[in-house]
Amino acid sequence: MSYSISQVQPTDRSAFAEMLALLKEQGIRLDPNVDYSCVIYDDDYNVAATGSCSGNTLRCIAVSPKHNGEGLTNTLITHLLEKQFERGNMHVFLYTKPSSAVFFGDLGFYEIVRQENIVFMENKRTGFSQYLKNLAETAVPGKSAAIVMNANPFTLGHQYLVETAARENECLHLFIVSEEKSPIPFAVRKRLVMEGTKHLNNIIYHDSGSYIISSATFPSYFQKDEEAVNRSHALVDVSVFAKIAEAMNITARYAGEEPRSVVTRIYNQTMMEELPKHGIRCIVIPRKQYGDELISASTVRTLIKSGRFDVLRHYLPETTLSYFMSKEAEPVINGICAMEDTVHY
Repeated sequence: MSYSISQVQPTDRSAFAEMLALLKEQGIRLDPNVDYSCVIYDDDYNVAATGSCSGNTLRCIAVSPKHNGEGLTNTLITHLLEKQFERGNMHVFLYTKPSSAVFFGDLGFYEIVRQENIVFMENKRTGFSQYLKNLAETAVPGKSAAIVMNANPFTLGHQYLVETAARENECLHLFIVSEEKSPIPFAVRKRLVMEGTKHLNNIIYHDSGSYIISSATFPSYFQKDEEAVNRSHALVDVSVFAKIAEAMNITARYAGEEPRSVVTRIYNQTMMEELPKHGIRCIVIPRKQYGDELISASTVRTLIKSGRFDVLRHYLPETTLSYFMSKEAEPVINGICAMEDTVHY
């Protein structure tokens, strides 16, 4: 039997429907973050297999049971990797079920961490170990803590969290999520974080890279419900962070409380349960307020979208406020105004 591979566009209703049907048959939902999908057709033009990409990850891989043992997964992975390489992504990741990890290992993927029903893998044998080695070179003697933040944008709440952690530790490692999944570009977010914390002299700044993951990119396609997605995300992140902390002599991780966010609540709760098992304290700081209003990035984006720039000074450090009042910020402001929903749930 011969096979052919074709890209699937959402506008191709027939192919898209067949792809969804195969995923459903395998207990997989189409991940909303995918940016490339393909199917393998058999001689009768039936969908025999499908796979997708999202950024530098492979997702939603499924083969019809009718075609098991015909090498289609190998063909699919080879095709998806070629697409990644065309994009310039030489370092590729995937998330899979534990039952499939050995198979993907045979295809050149290496396990990074494993938690419950998720295995996080990459196509570089020494990728994660080299990442840890590089981070270990930034370790310093003394009491060290860490914060991971998206800072979209950097607010007075973020500043308060950083100041608290910096005051209580000799060194603070500040990881800024580098994924371009936010309306504010990473380069701008990083600059605003550094400008808003330059009065503190015990901070070491890090780009998060591809190992410290975020809920914007974590795969939800083989999770049964949203709570399972959020908990799995947190468990994988905790496992990765525990290895980072060991390499860097970090003994505490700080996070901001966010009562309105279900995602953050589950994430913080999971960290508080799991990090102590690795000898790491999890310290959740109450959210800073302006009057009765919690200061959060969601609130700031909502204010920007509604044009209430007059009150931003109560929510933003001077450095962030200056950026949003500048001409440079106009494209970002337009992007925020175009968002359907500015609130992080």
